[in-house]
Amino acid sequence: MEEQNLDCLIVGGGPAGLTAAIYLARFHLDILVVDAGKSRASWIPCTRNVAGFPDGIGGTELLQRMRDQACRYGAKIETEFVSKLERDPRTALFTAAWGSGEATARTVLLATGVTNRRPPMDEELHDEALARGLVRYCPICDGYEVTDKKVGVIGSDSRGVAEALFLRAYTADVTLIAPDKAMRLKPADQEKLKEAGIQCVDGPAQAVAIPGGCIVVDTADGHHTFDSIYPALGSDTHTQLAEMVGADLSNDACIKVDTHQRTSVAGLYAAGDVVIGLDQISHSMGEGGVAATTIRNDLYAKEPRWREPLGIIAEAETGS
Repeated sequence: MEEQNLDCLIVGGGPAGLTAAIYLARFHLDILVVDAGKSRASWIPCTRNVAGFPDGIGGTELLQRMRDQACRYGAKIETEFVSKLERDPRTALFTAAWGSGEATARTVLLATGVTNRRPPMDEELHDEALARGLVRYCPICDGYEVTDKKVGVIGSDSRGVAEALFLRAYTADVTLIAPDKAMRLKPADQEKLKEAGIQCVDGPAQAVAIPGGCIVVDTADGHHTFDSIYPALGSDTHTQLAEMVGADLSNDACIKVDTHQRTSVAGLYAAGDVVIGLDQISHSMGEGGVAATTIRNDLYAKEPRWREPLGIIAEAETGS
């Protein structure tokens, strides 16, 4: 693709980036979405937390619908991984580069998301278990689906304790399993788990099989079988591009933004899971809408773009 001077370059094609693309395209702005195709939403076999889909919708289908909607209004989408981002202090323009090209833009929206840390298990086994709902990453999203089932939580610090306690509201059968060595818990956490009736099992742990509708985890004291397991091992936030242009990060290694999704760098915005907040599709969509509206207003504050009369538009389109 030839270098182009865009109104906005959106990096990331998950719920936040695609929502922003829909808004910006409908604002009659020239935009491009560059997406590596690794949105966490694509992992979801079926989400039932997205309003308007009472029977649920698969993550891949939801993303495809959003892409189709954005493209209907003129958005362009490239399947690439953006590896470099620079900002020219003289022109205030951004230049992004990827494998097959680059683009220059007045503004950039980073919707690069995060990657969940996987539990110790074979990669193919993980992907199959994920597709079958045997491995789940978001109890807020799908805790309802494990109501009164046998659930394992892989994690040994405060994160694992918090996730086990959250899931205890859905089922009485919750086991917290250390992923590597013996359980490392504060006395206060041990008391909370005891009061909730949550069993603790030392590691190392590894998921080894998915017979029937269950998943088997091998631990220090033997095999345990669960209807689903939740890895509570944290995640890695994709802030590299923000760091390249000097954007501020939070103590949680997320991109800092104001209430309108502006970062500390003029012309750079961020939305979705790469920003600290509730990692939910609905929340990411909301931030995408806020960011897009802010980008539009900030651009128009510098240079209003009034719509031409219909006759002039027709002449421009026909070349007469």
